[in-house]
Amino acid sequence: MTLPITSWNDPLAQGLFSGLFWSLATIGLYLAAKRLHRRWPRWWLMPLAVTPVLLVIAVLSLHASYRDYIRGTGWLVALLGPAMVAFAVPIYEHRALIRREWPVLAAGMLVGTATAVLSGWGLATVVGLDGAIRLSLLPRSISTPFAMEVSGEIGGIPQLTAIFVVLTGVLGAALGDIVLAWLPLRSALARGALLGVGAHGAGTAKAHMIGREEGSIAGLVMVLVGLMNILVAPVLAQILRHI
Repeated sequence: MTLPITSWNDPLAQGLFSGLFWSLATIGLYLAAKRLHRRWPRWWLMPLAVTPVLLVIAVLSLHASYRDYIRGTGWLVALLGPAMVAFAVPIYEHRALIRREWPVLAAGMLVGTATAVLSGWGLATVVGLDGAIRLSLLPRSISTPFAMEVSGEIGGIPQLTAIFVVLTGVLGAALGDIVLAWLPLRSALARGALLGVGAHGAGTAKAHMIGREEGSIAGLVMVLVGLMNILVAPVLAQILRHI
């Protein structure tokens, strides 16, 4: 008895091959970029900056489309859900710090979030962006899983928000040293919170390079800011609909 051989012209076979190829390409390029950054720790060699550029080059070189890419890597995006649940770990580990410093943390998160949203709205107005594109820009200063959730809630485009998040993180991490040198921040709490609020994941990685305590605080603040944004997203959506 002979088994049927699936033709490469079969749409199902093409879809499976495309999904496998782009998934392996994404993971492989990220691991390569991470190894490159470990050897040469420059801000412009951060995996968040290098991997998207390499993927864009690959997509254009192979004459593929964004639809082809996202169809093959949608399962990676789906993993952002469990990642959000995992963010509860640093909150539990630093519960004593939260109880002790909650007034300072709350004030910093509120001011940081308001600054990010208002500056995003102002930037969109200056360059003439409106509609869904403007709304997609607003949650750019929080970690990707939270940002995409908030973007969908307020009427933005989650995939576009993810791009803005990466750009914000890379630029924030690059400017982190300059800002810290300019501002007289002596405590690890202040330095870590600045990077965690302003540059989310990339800022947290930068904070770990400065010190262990700074990195831990940056990661904690990044999570708390994301949770706060998700909670206030419905209220923000109602306000934006009347502007």
